[in-house]
Amino acid sequence: MSITLSDQDKSTLRTAAYGAVSLVAAAGAAGGKPQKIATDGSIALASATSLIGHVLGDRSKSIKLDSKSVAALADQVLPTLTAAVTLLEKQAPAEADNFRSIVRLAIETAQIRHGQPSPAMAEMVRRIIAALDAAGVATADSGAVPAAAAGPDRPELQKAIEEIVDSGFVGVSLRVHDERGEWVGSAGAAELGGTAKPPTNGHVRIGSNTKTFTATLVLQLVAEGKVGLDTPAADYLPEFGLDERITVRMLLQHTSGVFNFSGEVYDDGAVVLGIPMPYGPAGTEWLDNRLKTYRPQELVELALSKPARFEPGTGWSYSNTNYVLARLLIEKVTGRSLADEMRRLILGPLGLSGTVVPDASPEIPEPHAHAYYRYEEDGQQKTVDITRQNPSWISTGGDMISTTQDLHTFISALLGGKLLPATLLAEMCTPHPTGIPNMDYGLGVFVLTTDGGGTLISHNGAAVGHAALMYSTPDGSRTLTAALNCVDDADLSIAAAFQNAQQRLLNEVFGGGQADQAQPTD
Repeated sequence: MSITLSDQDKSTLRTAAYGAVSLVAAAGAAGGKPQKIATDGSIALASATSLIGHVLGDRSKSIKLDSKSVAALADQVLPTLTAAVTLLEKQAPAEADNFRSIVRLAIETAQIRHGQPSPAMAEMVRRIIAALDAAGVATADSGAVPAAAAGPDRPELQKAIEEIVDSGFVGVSLRVHDERGEWVGSAGAAELGGTAKPPTNGHVRIGSNTKTFTATLVLQLVAEGKVGLDTPAADYLPEFGLDERITVRMLLQHTSGVFNFSGEVYDDGAVVLGIPMPYGPAGTEWLDNRLKTYRPQELVELALSKPARFEPGTGWSYSNTNYVLARLLIEKVTGRSLADEMRRLILGPLGLSGTVVPDASPEIPEPHAHAYYRYEEDGQQKTVDITRQNPSWISTGGDMISTTQDLHTFISALLGGKLLPATLLAEMCTPHPTGIPNMDYGLGVFVLTTDGGGTLISHNGAAVGHAALMYSTPDGSRTLTAALNCVDDADLSIAAAFQNAQQRLLNEVFGGGQADQAQPTD
């Protein structure tokens, strides 16, 4: 695909994109850091990839932003955003979507750095997103796939996702890449009571798929010589007093034995609670405080105040604490935030413009399907929209946001050898027993054995009302990625339907296989 842009077109794109960041900064000026906000958002634009990445990366004098007030700047920028998307839609709809995602990422970055958005900033972000979506809004709202991208007719896949909706989900979006090409479709609804289908490439909270991104990042630092895979984690994080026997490998492999800060269920049925979380007896406490911010350090400190589950290296137990420690290790070794390193080594090189490392921001970029939570109050069942939620309670155990397209691009590139040297990719995919039949764990990935004896590399995730699936053959040539939205509750009532949904899709795309039992606490 190629596009032809005149100098005026390029000026429009730059003015629109950098104008959006400036507008967010101006609206957040009451917070006292407009220059910092603008700088952080502009960095995100300058690192953009795709066909228009070079245009935005060049901050030339063609950027014309001469308005003095927030209102005047809005009058200039908002129509320009719509004009920018419109001109791209005419030549390459995929690039229009890329532009939307790039700008959303930039304003998301600005919001994160700013802290709690002011009402003025929140309203300006809403107006920016509305301007971006003004062109081609019908396609975005309906979830329809442009004819050129619709791919082969696969009625069996459409039937499968419709059956998944019938099993209790609000909506499902599915993307399959195989020898027959790409197929994309959706079923159900983006919102309870609505008629519009989920967007086929909408944003979704991906839960524990975050672990695969994080493990890849750690292994890239191993490749750079900054981290030793079998070096004690305590060498990098001495402040926590970690058991010296716990290595970096054990963190990524879930063999450290460290207590899971989101709670543990032991073999004898005993339950030890951690922080308030959506599932279990503290569900309503989590709901009432779903915008609360936790810092990674306090999650680790809580976990380390509890007895270890087993001696390091002597067992396997899924613990979100391992990946929060991995995050802190990344930041300690590089001196940069996880988000910055993720952009440097993964998001930027792969052009994953729809993927966000949210830290403590409760926002999720448009378009997206909505997430819900059901609870009981005064003997009555109530359901609340929880699409906005602060994911810092789970941190790097499962906080990221992405799209089915970005998940496909990521897992395909990872297993295709584009992110890691062959030796480290082999280490990542080497199975370690978990005690779960036909399901072992590598470093940030599950290694599944299908009924026919084949192998799949996977990680799935559930994130309170949202879920994401990511499966691939070991060479990255055949992939399945999906986004689901549902009504969640403290009793995990959706869990059985979620497990069946995974198996249903595996049967259709890979001819069967044991589904990755995504952890409900990620």
